[in-house]
Amino acid sequence: MNPGTDLPIQEALPALRDALRAGPNAVLVAPPGAGKTTVAPLALMEEPWAAGGKLLVLEPRRVAARAAARRMAELLGEGAPGETIGLATRLDRAGSARTRVEVVTEGLLVRRLQSDPGLEGVTAVLFDEAHERHLDTDLGLALCLDLQRALRPELRLLAMSATLDGARFTELMEAPLVESRGRAFPVRVEHAKRDIAEPRDLPEAMARAIREVMGREGGDVLAFLPGWGEIRRTAERLGGMDADVLPLHGELPPAEQDRALTAGPRRRVVLATSIAETSLTVPGVRIVVDGGFRRTPRLDPATGLSRLVTTRISRAAAEQRAGRAGRTEPGVALRLWSEATQRGMALQDRPEMLESELSGLVLDCAAWGAAPSDLLFPDPPPAGAVEAARALLRDLDALDREGRITAMGRRMARLGAHPRLARMMCAVENEEEAALAAELAALLEERDPLRGREPPADITLRLDHPADSDPVALRAIRRTAALHRRRLGVHGNVHAAGDAGALLAAGFPDRIALRRGTMDGAFRMASGQGARLPATDPLSRERLLAVADLELKGTEARIRMAAPIGLATLEERFPERFRVEEGAAFDARAGAVLARRRRMFGPLVLEETPLPSADPEAMARALAEAAAAREFRDLDWSKAAEQLRARIARMCALEGDPWPEALTADALAPHLYGLSKLSELKSLDVAQILLPHDLRRRLDAELPARIALPQGRSAAVDYAAEVPTLEARAQHLYGLSALPPLAGGRVPLQVALLSPAGRPIAITRDLAGFWKGGWLDARKDMRGRYPKHDWPEDPGSALAPS
Repeated sequence: MNPGTDLPIQEALPALRDALRAGPNAVLVAPPGAGKTTVAPLALMEEPWAAGGKLLVLEPRRVAARAAARRMAELLGEGAPGETIGLATRLDRAGSARTRVEVVTEGLLVRRLQSDPGLEGVTAVLFDEAHERHLDTDLGLALCLDLQRALRPELRLLAMSATLDGARFTELMEAPLVESRGRAFPVRVEHAKRDIAEPRDLPEAMARAIREVMGREGGDVLAFLPGWGEIRRTAERLGGMDADVLPLHGELPPAEQDRALTAGPRRRVVLATSIAETSLTVPGVRIVVDGGFRRTPRLDPATGLSRLVTTRISRAAAEQRAGRAGRTEPGVALRLWSEATQRGMALQDRPEMLESELSGLVLDCAAWGAAPSDLLFPDPPPAGAVEAARALLRDLDALDREGRITAMGRRMARLGAHPRLARMMCAVENEEEAALAAELAALLEERDPLRGREPPADITLRLDHPADSDPVALRAIRRTAALHRRRLGVHGNVHAAGDAGALLAAGFPDRIALRRGTMDGAFRMASGQGARLPATDPLSRERLLAVADLELKGTEARIRMAAPIGLATLEERFPERFRVEEGAAFDARAGAVLARRRRMFGPLVLEETPLPSADPEAMARALAEAAAAREFRDLDWSKAAEQLRARIARMCALEGDPWPEALTADALAPHLYGLSKLSELKSLDVAQILLPHDLRRRLDAELPARIALPQGRSAAVDYAAEVPTLEARAQHLYGLSALPPLAGGRVPLQVALLSPAGRPIAITRDLAGFWKGGWLDARKDMRGRYPKHDWPEDPGSALAPS
């Protein structure tokens, strides 16, 4: 059997066979269209080491998995997957006992490894498009390498890449590199003269460019757009063209995807997302129009989850896209950005590992029985993101305090959803509630059907599928909800019912939100973060919300989706999260510390009642912490107190302990016994608070507040200046031959000499040198201005006027 004999990959197959006969791992680099996805697996299933076993081919996208399985089946003359070639995605299954090659999506490989850690019956795992560096691909490869190292040394692993970044994988896998140069026709690249101002202007610019290039070039068009919304708006602007305008994205039904991937009798314009960059072949394409943007997951600090955002593609991705125009004949690639922008674009796309929220990865590693640091990843997971993920998983009861997976965590890992959504689905108490959890999880996983408007925040309204919902988003939600129902063992005709707030609270316990006072729309969440709703939103007057989706608007979080939850429900479902505190607490409205009993959910005060009295130490401590939160501005900061603080700071910089670095609540609290109001702090002696009496004597010796001058005078030193400065009239310095040292000479001192009118004459650190040099010019000037005053030639030895 030698299918695909006309494809360039054939020249590399002998070397690939030799590599995998000599060792368990290899890296295959071949450009798009070379045939690596479909021909390499068919060639390898005939190898002696593959006899009687199955090859898993990992594809990063459902569309690519379906297309690859169908193409391999066609090459074998079987028509459709289900016999020698199998297919497994979240939504499609086809296979039999005769299946030798099974194409799976990346997430399913991780699920299979968790349920079957030995991959029984599998002889090889092929990671297609490994260069795209999706999170699940990196994790699947790390788990397979660990399995190979510990249990299955004979398991073959092959990383297949469309770029020459193979060195990273060859080193990681300790594998040889096999390269296929491919066969491509020249592609003429054209750049726009100016950039698109905003991504929202892309559909208009794309439609205009497609019409222009089709008027002067023959062949079908493949246009790259970030997502479904841009595809729909571009298609609307291409109405009336003498060509078939076909969308291609992951949310389309399979029949519509197949139509876009099949040549037709008329010219075609295929409007695609980045799924058409590498792993899919769109026949007949001679023209590529590239919008230059893609949707990519990024960690959203407002939500703690990864969210798809529109970003500029890399130069490597632009080359991949342009190459689609040169598959069968010379082509043209029109880029809707300038050459100057091209020079500033990143060379490669950043791996998802470095951009995404990692709680799913950390949970999968815990279920596997290894820490992320124990596994081999092309890029190690960032330590900060791993620790944040562990904290969330502990909050969701998935990990214990030592970081070990719990029984709840194992249940969550088996569900194959984000840990928050998995925890929500594990909280159901009956079939109807399980159906509701499935719908909520699907809604939160997929695109908001009301996105782009200002809909009410109540998440349950979206479950009713309002008439103005996005039909593509609704279709994806229904499909994903059906998948979650199957995972939860819920029949499709079970009606969804229950308390949406209680379910959301299970997955988002840190986002239980309490309304602030009587303000409509202002909330504080259990995480401590503030959040808002428009005052016109019906949920703005609810006392408690379970918040599922947030959006960062400026410096505050905007609640996008939530459900109300009652206090009784919180008590019933989360009794362990409640606590009662008795003691002193600062009341900002009263500006005073009050004795109270508080019922708390995290930092949220759900109930508060006054107490007749509280421990004096607790009262003082609470008032000190309130003062510290206000940066101690309620104290009497006189000029002398500010100077004392500056002197202490300089000694602390010199010696450290025992000098306090700054005023703290701990230092202030002992001085507040018997006080309860911030307004009473003005009566305190700040000097006594800042420094103990014994240290004050030493401070006066090392850094005196005032310096003695001749004739019994003295002058203050400004220690808040960059260099401590003594200010005095020149006549008051007569008889002072040099400045005294501060702190034994460790702190510099300068003097500002003033005229009789108090205006600066000179500033110097070397008074003796100034008397001998600069004084001559200053004296000449001063004698002319102030002839009645004494201006001696040698002030250092002269007596100051009395």
